[in-house]
Amino acid sequence: MSTQKNTSSNRSFRPRRGPGGHGPGAPMGTGEKAKNFKGTMKALLSQLGAYKIAVFLVILFAIGSAAFSIIGPKVLGNATTEIFNGLMGKLSGGAGIDFAKIGTILLTLIGLYVLSSLLSFLQGYIMSGVTQRLCFKLRKNISEKLNRLPMKYFDTRTNGEILSRTTNDIDTLGQSMNQSMTQMITSITTIIGVLIMMLSISPLMTLIAIVMLPISAFLVSIIVKHSQKYFQAQQEYLGHVNGQVEEVYAGQNIVKAFNNEENVIENFDTYNNILYKSAWKSQFLSGLMMPLMTFVGNLGYVAVAILGGALAINGTITVGNIQSFIQYVRNFTQPVQQVAQIANMLQSTAAAAERVFEFLNEEEEEQTVANPVSPEGLNGSVEFDHVRFGYNPDKIIIKDFSAKVRPGQKIAIVGPTGAGKTTMVKLLMRFYDVNSGAIRVDGHDIRDFNREDLRSMFGMVLQDTWLFHGSLMENIRYGNLNATDEEVIAAAKAAHIHHFIKTQPGGYSMELNEEANNVSQGQKQLLTIARAILADPKILILDEATSSVDTRTEVLIQKAMDALMEGRTSFIIAHRLSTIRDADLILVMKDGDIVEQGSHKDLLAKNGFYASLYNSQFEQAG
Repeated sequence: MSTQKNTSSNRSFRPRRGPGGHGPGAPMGTGEKAKNFKGTMKALLSQLGAYKIAVFLVILFAIGSAAFSIIGPKVLGNATTEIFNGLMGKLSGGAGIDFAKIGTILLTLIGLYVLSSLLSFLQGYIMSGVTQRLCFKLRKNISEKLNRLPMKYFDTRTNGEILSRTTNDIDTLGQSMNQSMTQMITSITTIIGVLIMMLSISPLMTLIAIVMLPISAFLVSIIVKHSQKYFQAQQEYLGHVNGQVEEVYAGQNIVKAFNNEENVIENFDTYNNILYKSAWKSQFLSGLMMPLMTFVGNLGYVAVAILGGALAINGTITVGNIQSFIQYVRNFTQPVQQVAQIANMLQSTAAAAERVFEFLNEEEEEQTVANPVSPEGLNGSVEFDHVRFGYNPDKIIIKDFSAKVRPGQKIAIVGPTGAGKTTMVKLLMRFYDVNSGAIRVDGHDIRDFNREDLRSMFGMVLQDTWLFHGSLMENIRYGNLNATDEEVIAAAKAAHIHHFIKTQPGGYSMELNEEANNVSQGQKQLLTIARAILADPKILILDEATSSVDTRTEVLIQKAMDALMEGRTSFIIAHRLSTIRDADLILVMKDGDIVEQGSHKDLLAKNGFYASLYNSQFEQAG
């Protein structure tokens, strides 16, 4: 099927407001918290369930790395005690320092730290693989989801907002997960392990150190509470900014043509300012954590140092134990700080994950039906039976549309702008479903077909051509990916574009650029006609296919379309009424209804609405 997609920026440059979310122009107010933090994190963990073994190894290695690191200060404290006892013994006439024993202790210490580093490297390596595989899977899911979403979703979202889900949100999710998960495991293990080691040295000093925890927890809770809403707003408005930039970039020529630069800049500044404020506040609040935690940690450090000195003088603990305990106090406050940072990071993770899962949970259009009708052997007759439709059920635009089309007929749909001509095509392709009535192909309701099967019967050539970055051969073959080179060339000849292609550098291998503006509009149109010919559809839809080209190119396009329409049921939407005089049936639409139908000659003889449209065009031309 040769479908066309509008890449021109004919839309407003103000990103639209999607249902269920903030519009880009809406004021932030007090910000927005994550809608369901617990639910989002639960969904994220369920996604990680596919990598259970890898996650288990990450947890195991993280615990091992932390455990070996925790033992280190205690071993080092033994070396300090040994040195202190040796010095004291030498002063009292003893043997002095036992360097062999100290050497053994230090070798043990080095071994512990090497093992800790090795396990840390392994868990980091595995976790990076897990997060990237998860990101790959989510990007793939989003890509597949795009093909299952109804057209109304795209009509209410900007491209940049959708793009942001696969770029910013997935990247944020991957980076924050990679850091937060391993740090969380390591930090919790370190806190528990250090607490045990501290208790083994001195319960009293441990109590002093633990007293600082409620203070830290209180400060962390305040910061997290206030930062969460700003992280959510930051992710949301980053999508809006991307949407505005992408839209303006695609339509830069329109912006300049209408001298709309100031308005574009003003709109961008509005979104950018909201993004700046939310990002500044979220980063500022997260930046407060470290100074506050360091301050609390230093208070505990001072208290422990004073108490430890007193206990050492009384002979309750050794000098080495004081050194070990002071190190453990440092090691105790550091993971608490890390947990605080991770809690902050999890807000960013949740905000990004929530947007991704919201997208993946969007309502999909039904792709398959039970006992579907097969498109094989159908002739291409079409019947519109009292079709009623509105994009919004409260505002009906197609009120009562009925028509019967025989196989191979050429049907023209004409009428003023807004009459519902293009809407009828969208209904025929099941981009939208009718509110009431039915559309039938060969007597079968189109809702009884699988969407893929239904659309395989149609070929479309639109005014707004869609070509992608690739060779001319690849662009034509898009109509039938299994076509041979010979079949592609035959389609190009039928579309009267073969000669042009052969004159280009590289011929059929010539690459179109991203905007496909290294060929003319008329040549683009002929390429899309060649694509439709290659698709060999039963039913054709031609929507203003010649309205934006010169007269000479129009003649070529008309010849190509005549070849394309031969033997096929064809629907032609046209404003130039002179191009559809030979149509078998002309449907004249006005305000969503068929007001007249018949041949060109019969309609002129009626001297009704069609005649007035036709005559007014020739009066304007004269």
